[in-house]
Amino acid sequence: MPTGLRLSQAVGYFWPEDATCLSWLHEHPPGSVVYVAFGSLAVLGRSQLQELTLGLEATGRPFLCVVRPNLAVDSADACPDDFKDHVGNRGMMVAWAPPQKVLAHPSVGCFVSHCGWNSTMEGVRNGKLFLCWPYFADQFLNQSYICDHWKVGLSLTPDESGIFKREQLKSKVEALLGYAEMSAKRRR
Repeated sequence: MPTGLRLSQAVGYFWPEDATCLSWLHEHPPGSVVYVAFGSLAVLGRSQLQELTLGLEATGRPFLCVVRPNLAVDSADACPDDFKDHVGNRGMMVAWAPPQKVLAHPSVGCFVSHCGWNSTMEGVRNGKLFLCWPYFADQFLNQSYICDHWKVGLSLTPDESGIFKREQLKSKVEALLGYAEMSAKRRR
């Protein structure tokens, strides 16, 4: 093993992790939080980022959203002006989260993911339900496994202009978390 490398260290991440999100997650019941992360390469346009944030707001559910500095191609801050006022403490946005710890956290019930291989494996390993938002390459194949073979997620479909709309995000998050809540009640 190379000198100085510890097995517990995360490697391959480009931004400092904001671990404050972990204490925020502790404040929420099991399976209640929507976690959104698109990895280190995906880029969203301003209108797509607005649809994402408005969809998260519309769910009425707590969410943790990773908005890395270069996520939006045409705006550093594409969130609607009053977004933070509307969601208050129900939502948390960070530049980068510790993905392995977040996906292992019991309060995370739904993972809105780009379906990159690392994210897919961590989410499946931790029993998370996925809302699939692939960006390129193998992510579409991973989405197929998540939705069609493993049956642990739903996929989003862009509209005719290529935008994933807020109403679809809201309805599919509700379907996933509603299923998770029903399953939890059956296990009691």
